[in-house]
Amino acid sequence: MEWQLKAFQELSLDELYEIIKLRINVFVVEQTCPYQELDDFDRDAVHLCAWEHGRLVAYARILKAGSKYNEASIGRVIVNPVDRSRGFGKMLFRRALNYCTEVLNETKVKIQAQTYLRAFYGSFGFQEISDVYDEDGIPHVDMMKS
Repeated sequence: MEWQLKAFQELSLDELYEIIKLRINVFVVEQTCPYQELDDFDRDAVHLCAWEHGRLVAYARILKAGSKYNEASIGRVIVNPVDRSRGFGKMLFRRALNYCTEVLNETKVKIQAQTYLRAFYGSFGFQEISDVYDEDGIPHVDMMKS
């Protein structure tokens, strides 16, 4: 498996295409959630990708403090449906969190979590900081690691 961290401008057209395709496949189609998947945060993000045999298996978007929130944030955390149950989610999120703390030198990281993933993010030290709310028809909660 090959891990890559790239700024938006460093992504090739093929890499960007595969990222967008996976995000739409899962967040829009699989979750039956019509929403504006492409937002203007991609341009400011660092894109963490895991590739296996030229195929995108896992992805996360990392934003520095002040981009979306006052804190650094990790979002669009995704594992390709055919690669689930292989432990890639934990590896991906650990790498994204390490980037925030070690490269960005951030002590606080904020995420928006689908409620069914609270325990997953809690295992990394995240705590709920909001009530459950509806985001595009899916229950979410804000979480923070300090």
